[in-house]
Amino acid sequence: MAKASFRRPVFEEVLARAHEPRRFIQVLAGPRQVGKTTLARQVMDAIGMPGHLASADAPDLQDAAWIETQWAIGRQAARNGGRAGGLLVLDEVQKVHRWSDLVKQLWDEDTASGLPLRVMLLGSAPLLVRQGLSDSLAGRFEVIRVTHWTFAEMRDAFGWDLERYLFYGGYPGAAGLIRSHDRWEEYVLDSLVETSLSRDILLLNRVEKPALLRQLFRLACSYSGQVLSYTKMLGALADAGNTVTLSHYLDLLGGAGMVTGIGKYSGAAVRRRASSPKLLALNTGLITATARTTLARARADHEFWGRLVESAVGAHLWAHADPEELSYWRAGNAEVDWVVRPGKLLRGASRPVALEVKTGAARGTSGLVAFTHAHGARALVIGGGGIPLESFLATHPAEWLEG
Repeated sequence: MAKASFRRPVFEEVLARAHEPRRFIQVLAGPRQVGKTTLARQVMDAIGMPGHLASADAPDLQDAAWIETQWAIGRQAARNGGRAGGLLVLDEVQKVHRWSDLVKQLWDEDTASGLPLRVMLLGSAPLLVRQGLSDSLAGRFEVIRVTHWTFAEMRDAFGWDLERYLFYGGYPGAAGLIRSHDRWEEYVLDSLVETSLSRDILLLNRVEKPALLRQLFRLACSYSGQVLSYTKMLGALADAGNTVTLSHYLDLLGGAGMVTGIGKYSGAAVRRRASSPKLLALNTGLITATARTTLARARADHEFWGRLVESAVGAHLWAHADPEELSYWRAGNAEVDWVVRPGKLLRGASRPVALEVKTGAARGTSGLVAFTHAHGARALVIGGGGIPLESFLATHPAEWLEG
């Protein structure tokens, strides 16, 4: 994997917080294979204090004794560090049963004794980590999101052009395998997809229909960038289920950084949740690997390539926004690809931004016109004479949306 220094903004954020007086547990949360552990090691090298890193990422769940043992090592490091203290990094800590209760106990003990032990927790799935954070550790932690690698990061680290990024996605660990397409494909499917499904979802959640979860993942990759009703999903899936189950499974898959369902834009949150979702793969490499296609075939299939482009834009927005901020809109024949409501990406804004993604096919902007008139929104066109796709994906989306 290329050096995580290419992820300098998040590295500098983590390092700055590690240098602050001990106040919060830092939580680095994101999908597998995006550089969380590398970032943590670089921070340990740069911070100038003793540290200890341990991982609970094993096929079977660890127990409380594992956390207590690692914490004891971290405490000794803090004592060796004197006034500077020490840093304890626990990777995949959510794999330990009732981990948050024990972390709270140990953290509070160190707070009471004045031991300057800083703690960093790494987790491969933001929503799974937060299940343990929200109650036991309330007021004691800060979350730093570590997303899939962006086009700019893959370009700078590996010299990729836009076409290569759209096809292979933002998995730095797989970048060295693309010269052998079959090896790259199997790595993504076996080391990333199956590991995320088995260890990050099925091992940690009650999933009554594992086969249905796997089918839903592949269906979402096949239809990424398209609106698909839950009724049609049920008709396409072999394992019986219901809309509540599918919605829940999409939430789990989204929490693992794999695929998700984007709701229809509406002023009412209840209506957004009840709408037919727009399926979205959060890394385009998942689409192409599950499709078992090649770059040449994908580029020649204009419809498939258009879905890759639209999915890349959606994933870029999703990575920098809170989930509820991103939606789509459709009314009759009028449609808008992506809508970003005021929030994390649009700080201080009073109206949403509608985005239309053009990939060369003849397609008007009637949807944008209808939406902006109905909701007083700003409108942006990406590609097709609008913002160049390469420029949009190479920069933080807020630079375009807040203009």
